Amino acid sequence: MSEKCNECDGKGYNVVGSSKCPECKGAGKSKSVDLMKLSQKDVDSFLKNGSNCDRCGGTGEVETRDICIECSGKGAFYKCKICGNAIADLYNGEEVCAGCSKKQVVYKLDDSCDINEVEIGKYYHAVVRNLADFGVFVDLNSNLRGLIHSSNIKEELKVGEPVIVGVKEIRPKGKLDLLPVKIKEYQTVELEKGLPVKLATEVSKLVGMNVKLEGEVIQVKQTAGPTIFTIADETGQVSAAAFESAGERAYPHISSDMIVSATGEITARGDSVQLEIKSLKKLSGPKESEILKRIEAALDRRAEPHDIEFMVDSEVLEKLRPAMMKVAKEIRKAVIKSTPILLRHHADADGMTAALAIEKAILPLIREVNGQDGEYYFYKRAPSKAPFYEMTDVVRDITFAVEDVARHGQKMPLVVSVDNGSTLEDVPAMKQARVYGINMIVVDHHHPDKEVDDYLIAHVNPAHVGGDFGMTAGMLCTEVARMLNPDVEAQIKHLPAVAAVGDRSEAEEAKAYISMVSDAYSLQDLKDMALALDFEAYWLKFNNGKGILDDILNFGDTKVHKNLVKLLCEQANEMISEQIDVCMAHVKTQTLPNGALLNVLDVENYAHKFTFPPPGKTSGEVHDRLCKKFEGKPVITLGFGPDFAVIRSKGVRMNIPQMVRELHEEVKGGGVNGGGHLVVGSIKFVEGMRTEVLSKLAEKVGSVEVD
Repeated sequence: MSEKCNECDGKGYNVVGSSKCPECKGAGKSKSVDLMKLSQKDVDSFLKNGSNCDRCGGTGEVETRDICIECSGKGAFYKCKICGNAIADLYNGEEVCAGCSKKQVVYKLDDSCDINEVEIGKYYHAVVRNLADFGVFVDLNSNLRGLIHSSNIKEELKVGEPVIVGVKEIRPKGKLDLLPVKIKEYQTVELEKGLPVKLATEVSKLVGMNVKLEGEVIQVKQTAGPTIFTIADETGQVSAAAFESAGERAYPHISSDMIVSATGEITARGDSVQLEIKSLKKLSGPKESEILKRIEAALDRRAEPHDIEFMVDSEVLEKLRPAMMKVAKEIRKAVIKSTPILLRHHADADGMTAALAIEKAILPLIREVNGQDGEYYFYKRAPSKAPFYEMTDVVRDITFAVEDVARHGQKMPLVVSVDNGSTLEDVPAMKQARVYGINMIVVDHHHPDKEVDDYLIAHVNPAHVGGDFGMTAGMLCTEVARMLNPDVEAQIKHLPAVAAVGDRSEAEEAKAYISMVSDAYSLQDLKDMALALDFEAYWLKFNNGKGILDDILNFGDTKVHKNLVKLLCEQANEMISEQIDVCMAHVKTQTLPNGALLNVLDVENYAHKFTFPPPGKTSGEVHDRLCKKFEGKPVITLGFGPDFAVIRSKGVRMNIPQMVRELHEEVKGGGVNGGGHLVVGSIKFVEGMRTEVLSKLAEKVGSVEVD
């Protein structure tokens, strides 16, 4: 097979200059024309414009050319099929160079080859398969078997022994008469059937034909029968089956992420088609690079997100657009490449709405690429109880991912963390994920630490562009979801409003999102959905609540939605009321030096434990009642336990992440860590240092500015 000469780009010559056309002397027009030979159209054109010179095409100049030295003017090379070097001409009719032609060629037949690739007089590698009284049967590949007659056997041959054979005769029905040969020096040439390379999008029209596919293995699945390889090229993917024996792994050296060449017959499988593999090879070198480059270029084009108009006017969103587009592109790219997506989210109303927005956008895309059951193999959603990606989360994620790689031959997942992932507390888990080659994306509104970006391939956070936590994760993810799949907009447009009331956002964007859906949902409806989400999140623990969350957010039967939300809110409000009735009697209030009112509650001793509402929500509910009681005044509420404290504030200009860092340095042996938003957050410490940590914390909140 010849290849285009790179030196002259296949022309056979190089242009070194130009000169005046000798035919028209630079005029660009012909000197004379035989009008009798022209059509009426050509005559009209000639009379109007004159006739261009045939030699220069009307330019008046001709190129000065030198014959390409590299290819001797042929424009192409042949490639020696033994050593791979470029050669200008065939040698004795063979695609071999002069050096390799001096050594005997022994062919190794690929499994795609049949009798048409075998020639009398040539030599082939074979393996002894059976012994008989009249001779020895040998396999040239999985499809071709021949006989060495006993009269031609000089030395004993054993089953499984490799042997070089020459083809003596090809009998009717493809029967081969072979001769064993001994060759001291030879060159092995791998020979495969010259099948056309087809694209994934073409195979549905090629049932019954033998073809070759080139692409990337994205999944290997072992069934009770064949091994199923999913192979993707730049246009799509094809399911390919290889059978060794029932339940036995075929081609065990082939795994996901490899670039391969697969040959076989296209067969119909119900409503789909499948490649019945005859040969499957891992590609390497320039061929691998060429295919990979081609796939990546096509993937980059297909993964381009939709350029949408945001649902509300927002300077922060516009500034975040490039980062949001990058997140959307990476997620779309993962879907197209059948990379499993693990969606991690904080277990509260904001985190749940953020995750559900992304989920509703990508599930149709996953089904489009991987079939109706694709979501069960390529998507998983999991809540995080802590307001960060903690070690418990990452250990579970890695365990499941490693199992899926072993069981289904999948790639390691892309972790998309929403309403979590921007702080230093996330870094230890991110480091573990990196060890396993897991890529991570974050869409969050907690105050970010720049160190986390070392472990992320994309990161959206309003603080990066001068925004704050008022732009919630639910708002951000709904807009990202529309970039992923605009078709889901009508379905998810109410989610930003639920997120806004759930996270008590006072941003202008929050008001706009709430107003946008006011014809369908009242403010109380939105608050009820947010409360129902928080209530159910407590009982779900590590369960993703699939189905229940859909009903709470009205993605299914509206009647079920209304009845469920009503019931959950009644139960939640009853438990909150009971909890707050107990707690309010034990709140201690003092005025700080800055004029703020500090309200302290020991939630370990003066609140019901192991039930709803948990300490964080309890502190928030107490804070709400105190804000009403002390309306117009700056209020700080501190709910604390043996080794933690939850902070809520209003009218106070705090920076909780910064306070945590300062406490970590100043309280030696306190083991202080934590974070959150600027004015809402939590702190952890060692139990024995509680007094020191809380005293120091009170000093700090008493010195900040108030509104």
